[in-house]
Amino acid sequence: MELHLETVALFSLKLAYETEGQSPILRDDLVMGDYQRDVFELLVRRGDVEGIQVKVGECVELALEAVGGVDKPLGRELNRLAVDFRGAQTLEQLGAPMVAIKDYLKDIL
Repeated sequence: MELHLETVALFSLKLAYETEGQSPILRDDLVMGDYQRDVFELLVRRGDVEGIQVKVGECVELALEAVGGVDKPLGRELNRLAVDFRGAQTLEQLGAPMVAIKDYLKDIL
């Protein structure tokens, strides 16, 4: 699960901050500091669903801004997936919506 969470963060930050002609954002970049696998691992180990949702929500907000917000087709779909993710109440319920967000972000990168 931690890998999927980190990947969602990475893809979101790539959409928000990566520009053509610059070095790509990688997992060990400073911008990933609060969104690395070990951070998510700690949250998962604690069973902190709300903490995970906050971290992923921060990244999804950046990605939403990068695609033009919820008024644009890409943003509407990303927002719909994020609503499903925010609605989860257990770690198990986070799984499917998280993978859907990850796959969607990968597709639009």
